[in-house]
Amino acid sequence: MTKNNPQIIYRDSDITLVNKPYGMIVNRADTTKDEFTLQDWLENTLIGKRSTADESEFRKRGGIVHRLDKDTSGIIIIANNEAAFINLQTQFKNRSIKKIYNALVHGLVHPSEGMINIPIERNPFNRKRFGVFLGGREAVTEYETIGIFSIPQKTDKEYLTLLKVSPRTGRTHQIRVHLKHLGYPIVSDILYGGRKNVKKDLLFCPRMFLHAKKISFMHPKKNHDMSFEADMPEELSAVLMKLEKEPINCK
Repeated sequence: MTKNNPQIIYRDSDITLVNKPYGMIVNRADTTKDEFTLQDWLENTLIGKRSTADESEFRKRGGIVHRLDKDTSGIIIIANNEAAFINLQTQFKNRSIKKIYNALVHGLVHPSEGMINIPIERNPFNRKRFGVFLGGREAVTEYETIGIFSIPQKTDKEYLTLLKVSPRTGRTHQIRVHLKHLGYPIVSDILYGGRKNVKKDLLFCPRMFLHAKKISFMHPKKNHDMSFEADMPEELSAVLMKLEKEPINCK
């Protein structure tokens, strides 16, 4: 799959918002030496190379305030200066920044809306994965059903649910782990979807169906509410077009 460049949604002297494509890692790390990251793209196109002598978190992260998984597309906030970076980080810590994702999951989600409040921790047996463990970190996710679909040409009808998901905490893989724990894995989620499911999913959905659609926050300098949306990428919109839409109250 061709990896597209991020799309700039908004930019002023303090902040930049971009729509990150699927398949792009956000920040550089020792494990990403051969990957072209969002941080690399920022330095190549918008901000230039920054001094490696400056050890501030703002400089080391290229102003990127938060992260999305490599396999997740969608909206990301970047601070253009250190004051904005610190302000936005504080907003995230205070949970005043609101995020909305779209996720397509297996099954008919019941109840159709609700809150998941289950602790999450890194899996001690597989460091690439996270899971539900006693004594894990608090993780809260709200969800709401916005569409029901089925896979065409199936002998037994197989339902899929399109969700609006709002994480109230920011744990790694939080949405993926919570939905999997409830028994509704995200379509084409290679880590948590299950090998058999994913093999079938990839026949109609070429990537994980999770997209960070909307973010709302207070401008770090102007102190007024701002809200931005990132259009669903074509490869996900095309998936929904292949499916049969079902009534929202189907059983």
